[in-house]
Amino acid sequence: MTSDQTANLLYSLLFLVLVVSSLAARRLSVGATIKYAFAWLAIFAGAVVLYSFRGIARQGWEQVRAELFPGAPVQDGKTIRVKMEEDGHFHVDAQINGHMLNFLIDSGATTTTLSQTGANAAGVPIDAYGFPVATQTANGVAMMKRARIGSLSIGSIVRTDFPVLVSSDQNEAVNLLGMNFLSSLRNWRVEGREMILES
Repeated sequence: MTSDQTANLLYSLLFLVLVVSSLAARRLSVGATIKYAFAWLAIFAGAVVLYSFRGIARQGWEQVRAELFPGAPVQDGKTIRVKMEEDGHFHVDAQINGHMLNFLIDSGATTTTLSQTGANAAGVPIDAYGFPVATQTANGVAMMKRARIGSLSIGSIVRTDFPVLVSSDQNEAVNLLGMNFLSSLRNWRVEGREMILES
């Protein structure tokens, strides 16, 4: 018998002693005692079932959370699952210096990019004196400024002192999670309507 099995047996015996002593102290009739004993047995059995299926219950909760909060990543051990949204793209919420921002995951973007609004909200210091970087976007060539994020986290995946570009267009509101983040992972792939990120 393993130490875990021994501990579980001791907990069960202690629970049984607690229930029996509780019923005996109340000096109930035989019928009432049996009724309460079955009620406690049902509670104990229910607790055992819930404990046995805790992994499935956790996955179920993560699925419900993903439906209620589409950008929220689903944590599965060291793996993050991101659901495809109605627009056919993968969007994910990330903590930037403790501030929550939504990102479009874009494997076509070389570098992770923040909007000016997102950078300001998260307190990301921009290199105001460095040369701007010209990048090709879906809307043509855009000028960007270099910056570094103190902390970027998606679920359990954390990157510190992370290099990004910040859009100089005040109207640009999209944050892109680019290849410099994806290539830092052990693996990433798309399975059906999910993107899998492995740290």
